[in-house]
Amino acid sequence: MASPDDRLVELVERWVRKGSGADRPPVIAVAGAQGSGKTTLCRHLAERLDLAQFSLDDVYLTKAERQRLAQTRHPLFAVRGPPGTHDLALARSVVDALSRAGAGARTAVPSFDKLADDRRDAADWPVFEGRPRAILIDGWCLGATPVPLAQLDTPINDLEATKDKDGVWRRAWNADLAGAYQAWFKSFDATLFLQGPSFEVVLDWRCEQEACALGLAQGELPPHRRAKLKQFIQAYERLSRHMMSGGVRADAVAELEPDRQVADMRGV
Repeated sequence: MASPDDRLVELVERWVRKGSGADRPPVIAVAGAQGSGKTTLCRHLAERLDLAQFSLDDVYLTKAERQRLAQTRHPLFAVRGPPGTHDLALARSVVDALSRAGAGARTAVPSFDKLADDRRDAADWPVFEGRPRAILIDGWCLGATPVPLAQLDTPINDLEATKDKDGVWRRAWNADLAGAYQAWFKSFDATLFLQGPSFEVVLDWRCEQEACALGLAQGELPPHRRAKLKQFIQAYERLSRHMMSGGVRADAVAELEPDRQVADMRGV
């Protein structure tokens, strides 16, 4: 993937400088659909500016925890991704630990293995040394607002039509989003939203991610894996479309072209 756009880098750097000298490092969120480049941007900035960084994906509930939710709430909660499948208490505890860190501190930061679909053992988590100038968190639904209840009545894809006919699952994750997630989002000092041109490009972006993870060149992902990803991202579709149509609270929005180039920026 190409290097992040200079305008995005400069924007986040400005937010970091603005928060310097405070009693705690600023917490800066970068949101965007799967494959939009948010993690690439945050890792680039973390290395360049010595910032702490982790992804919302890194605090997914464990496979066992999601399987318990599948038994007690709805079977689709076994699928990682939507609100309700993250350990927000863990995310908050990591932010708190990094915020309190001194010059000689060593703070373990969670890590998730997507191929194994489970959180890595704590002994294998990366460690941030010292006190960060800022804390970067990237995640696909950061800053998202709840979907209006009336919009949840009709299924929008095969997943909802066949596995959530009565809407129990989508109403449950939407309620989670309206509760604990909104409270967490309010603790961020700034949020950047990378807005894709449409949900239709997300499959291509996600396939590029998968190919990279498997060590394949772009376009070499086997057709059966693309088909599996097409089905997988249906769990993200409703909220992604909602965010792309304005259902997100962000301090700045970068409108992306299909090739992820920044077409326009608002709120900067």
